[in-house]
Amino acid sequence: MRRGQDFSRTTKAGHRATSDLLVLYFLTHEQLPAAPQVGLIINKSVGGSVVRHRIARHLRHAMAEHLHEIPAHSQIVIRVRQNADDYRDHLETLLNKVVKKAGAHR
Repeated sequence: MRRGQDFSRTTKAGHRATSDLLVLYFLTHEQLPAAPQVGLIINKSVGGSVVRHRIARHLRHAMAEHLHEIPAHSQIVIRVRQNADDYRDHLETLLNKVVKKAGAHR
């Protein structure tokens, strides 16, 4: 995802699941593109540019493993709350929670 409008729609209207490291927003609707879309929000409070880019690379890599499980016509926004070495467990837990909340099938 790249457009601010998509981020706003997903964070405001989507289902949310939180952990101490991440907040995950999930929105599914027939009018969204068929392929799942993922966006990242990493504020400066998490760290400097190098840290934020490292986190973004790790999260993109972790999400790539789960893209085939995400329902079609979905958008996901991942907001990073804290810097950590590994987000995989938190990401998988939150993804399961939010998809279950939304009633979508993985």
